[in-house]
Amino acid sequence: MGVFMVITGLFSMVFCICTAVLRWNEMRYRKKGLPPGTMGWPVFGETAEFLKQGPNFMKNQRARYGSFFKSHILGCPTVISMDPELNRYILMNEAKGLVPGYPQSMLDILGKCNIAAVHGSTHKQMRGALLALISPTMIRQQLLPKINEFMRSFLCNWDNKVINIQDKTKEMAFLSSLKQIASTESSSVAKEFMPEFFKLVLGTLSLPIDLPGTNYRAGFQARKNILKILGQLIEQRRESEASHKDMLGYLMRNDDSNRHKLSHDEIIDQIITILYSGYETVSTTSMMAVKYLHDHPTVLEELRVIFETSRLVTIVNGVLRKTTREMELNGFVIPKGWRIYVYTREINYDPFLYPDPLAFNLWRWMDKGLESQSNFLIFGGGTRQCPGKELGIAEISTFLHYFVTRYRW
Repeated sequence: MGVFMVITGLFSMVFCICTAVLRWNEMRYRKKGLPPGTMGWPVFGETAEFLKQGPNFMKNQRARYGSFFKSHILGCPTVISMDPELNRYILMNEAKGLVPGYPQSMLDILGKCNIAAVHGSTHKQMRGALLALISPTMIRQQLLPKINEFMRSFLCNWDNKVINIQDKTKEMAFLSSLKQIASTESSSVAKEFMPEFFKLVLGTLSLPIDLPGTNYRAGFQARKNILKILGQLIEQRRESEASHKDMLGYLMRNDDSNRHKLSHDEIIDQIITILYSGYETVSTTSMMAVKYLHDHPTVLEELRVIFETSRLVTIVNGVLRKTTREMELNGFVIPKGWRIYVYTREINYDPFLYPDPLAFNLWRWMDKGLESQSNFLIFGGGTRQCPGKELGIAEISTFLHYFVTRYRW
């Protein structure tokens, strides 16, 4: 009986302390003018719930506080906007008190020259260099033949085998991009590069806790290993002086044809950007397209499947911005240094825009107006709209072409 009383007392004391800490943390952010919401624990905030529950966390908070509320996720106080018109305003007005506000783990691991981290003239320079690599002319003349050759080879000899389509599409997305970046060396570096890249991706989606065994530490170490691999590759090319008609070859050009000359560090971060930005979207969209094609056999006659798969799956839930000054949004005052999570996922399930929104219906995209309407944010918006949109569509389309014409599953 005495032991039971002691345990009960300790439990009650711990409960009271936790309650007091949560209440104290809420009081810290009860500043006049802030939107409603909860802030969770000191330092960690509501990150665990945000990562574990995913979209359900957003739905629950919106049910309680509306489409504009505050939280503390990924190490920073954050305002989440699920208002379509406000999201469009934020995306179209980046320079007016807003800059990219991605988590520290992502900035540390992807590099300070990553296109998502920079703004102003530096962003213009990096984006210009990237667009030069993936322009419609470059895709048609240089990249599409490489993609076609790679997909033909990658999708051979799958007959009568059990295939893990998730693993295969992840491998496909990485190797396809690597082939376009370094066409002649891709085969020799892929075995060493691929596991390091997968660790890098996991690290960007973690809390920036630099301790042994954490995804952040593994991701940061993976970046160092990748820098070594890419550094050696660039050095070998400079020593050989041979010309290469691939992405790395164009980035390394020093002649007048290269209007966006980058430094060594910028070239490496640009390569990591190209690999990282297309990896999750291309692999997951391809995997889910295979699922939807299986569930809807008549769709095999129509391969206009990518927009509808992207809408239903919504791989990128939104984008992050950070305030550079105190500003007013939606009638609330947002302090300087807070993040704003422009959460665009829910617009893809709006029944007013997409009747019967949870149904897989690619024929809805026969209406060209859907792609041009103001709330079409599958590929982002404003000056940071995904520059690799057309390249990603080319990769997914080529993969699906060879998959559905060669196999039944």
